[in-house]
Amino acid sequence: MNQLIISAATEGDVNPLVPNVWEMGVVLVGFATLMFIVVKFVVPMFEKTFAERAEAIEGGIAKAEKAQAEASAALEEYKQQLTDARAEANRIREEARAEGAQILADLKEKAAAESARITAQAHAQIESERQAAVVSLRSEVGTLATTLAGRIVGESLNDDERAARVVDRFLADLETQNAGAAK
Repeated sequence: MNQLIISAATEGDVNPLVPNVWEMGVVLVGFATLMFIVVKFVVPMFEKTFAERAEAIEGGIAKAEKAQAEASAALEEYKQQLTDARAEANRIREEARAEGAQILADLKEKAAAESARITAQAHAQIESERQAAVVSLRSEVGTLATTLAGRIVGESLNDDERAARVVDRFLADLETQNAGAAK
């Protein structure tokens, strides 16, 4: 076969380096047809697919950016609500402390007033009991003093006016002696 090719090449004046015009025309027509088909049908499909993908990617990026913005806004809103809730909790705590202090002060004041009332009542009761004891003792001391004075004097002091004068004088002397001893 090699022999055949060599003999064909040597038969004519045909230079193998110079291309054949008919072959070049057929190849050129085939190439132009192929280019027409590629440019007319294949490239638009690639462009369409590329545009769809680019649009999908850009839409996805836009959606992601929108979602990111919404998430950031929600985070800021959450932080603001958290800050507001903390401030509200602090305010409520402070109000409760102030109210507790006020209640405690009121209770202390009521307790002091109740204590003062009870003390005053006790003092009044003690004073009334002391007065009752003084009256009781005066009458008993008066009776005993008149009986004793009657025995000492040797006469009866049954006269009420005389007995009252003697008792009053005796008690006055007794009080004077007690006041002098207390100093």
